[in-house]
Amino acid sequence: MFLLVPGSLVLGFFFSDTLLPFVKAVPYLFAYVTLTMAIGCGLEQLKAVIRKPGVMIGTLLIAHIVSPLAAYLIGKYTFGPDSPYVVGLVLFALIPLGVSTVFWVGMSGGSVPLILAMVVLDSALSPLVVPAGIKLLFHTNVALDTGHLAFDLAMIVVAPTVIGVLLCELSRGRIQPAVQPYAAPLSKLCFIAVVALNAAAIAPYAAGLKADMLKLVPISVMLVALCYAFGFIGAAPLRNREKQVTVSYATGMRNISLGIVLAIGYFSPLTAVPVMLTIMIQQPVATLYHYALQKLHKSKAGKANAMQVR
Repeated sequence: MFLLVPGSLVLGFFFSDTLLPFVKAVPYLFAYVTLTMAIGCGLEQLKAVIRKPGVMIGTLLIAHIVSPLAAYLIGKYTFGPDSPYVVGLVLFALIPLGVSTVFWVGMSGGSVPLILAMVVLDSALSPLVVPAGIKLLFHTNVALDTGHLAFDLAMIVVAPTVIGVLLCELSRGRIQPAVQPYAAPLSKLCFIAVVALNAAAIAPYAAGLKADMLKLVPISVMLVALCYAFGFIGAAPLRNREKQVTVSYATGMRNISLGIVLAIGYFSPLTAVPVMLTIMIQQPVATLYHYALQKLHKSKAGKANAMQVR
């Protein structure tokens, strides 16, 4: 994945004309990825998450209060308070947690039931959170088509999760090991396809990134990295690697497809530039973060084994 994700981004840009007709398939590919993750989650696991909502509430506070404030301050002092780029940076932090987070959490040893619960809850709250955050920071009203948004989110997140959990319950947990050899590789291929198709979707707008690239690229990278850091540090007191991985991925990744729709539909075209940049940055950073987590885990495991030998 370390090479496949950035490679799929490059392929998406170079073959955008060929791939553009297939961009409409992205929600269905996302839905399949969510389904393959959900078949390993039973009702008891989800109930255990809901009974202890502290981690979920803390994660959403970091994602939608700490991160947007950081985005606003970084953008304000870099581009000025009236720049549309500031709105784009804040919009990235306000949009709901990304569905692809489920994939990365599952692959990195996090809690899939916890991230599924957070993605579903955050997606359901997004018609309230996004307009409220924009209005609070910029005193601007944003009218969202909540019906269309709710339908899309239900198709991508809620329905596959419900189906996956039901399959897990009906099979008494036997379905995941039975389908894993076939479902897991296909899930990774679908995820790579999603990355490539998203890159193809933003390729026509790439010319608009040239003017302020020198400032926007490092600022966008810094913001995405900060979002991961906020979650990693915020979850450190829990002293639980599984939860720390889950929270840091949750705060670091967003539903960028929704972000682009909002940026282009409700703001000036320049607002969409930082949101589009984060598409290019988000998946490579997730790949690097996964690699760093594996190194960190191996290092800690090695030290623990050394202590036991002594």
